[in-house]
Amino acid sequence: MNKIFLVGPRACGKTTVGRAVAKGLQFDFYDSDALIVEKAGCEISTFVEANGWEAFRDLESDVFKSLSEIERAVVSCGGGIVVREKNFEILKKGFTVYLKTDVDTLVQRLSANPEHGQRPSLTGKSLMEEISEILEAREKLYSGCAAVTVDGAGSVQEICERIVGAFKIIENGDYK
Repeated sequence: MNKIFLVGPRACGKTTVGRAVAKGLQFDFYDSDALIVEKAGCEISTFVEANGWEAFRDLESDVFKSLSEIERAVVSCGGGIVVREKNFEILKKGFTVYLKTDVDTLVQRLSANPEHGQRPSLTGKSLMEEISEILEAREKLYSGCAAVTVDGAGSVQEICERIVGAFKIIENGDYK
């Protein structure tokens, strides 16, 4: 096992933590959302508006499949990667980490960072309502594909240490 997939809702810290974990393990880092934007030639919100959510999920799955074939990689996955069964199956085969983060922390991060807020609403509801509903709907999926669940509200260093430690234990076969 020589790749790590980070899953969780938007703003849980997948990209920030992923870069730190990749650096700590001397792996390459990939942000699936950034690669989707590159491949689509536009922002995700623009793509979804023009093509719809199904087309976006198709593109997301294609990008993820390509990323899953790269060795020595840490991949920050889009928040909805778990909704497609074929993606879920790939995640279950890798070392997948769920950055579990509470609703209040996610709302605070999304409100404070305009970059995160540019993603399209999935429900058309308030940010708090949307995040609550999405977490409720996806919690079992995130937990179900993860080898490890880590509190996403801690410091980047603490989260990184937990992930790297767990990865090394599993990589070395030192688990029961």
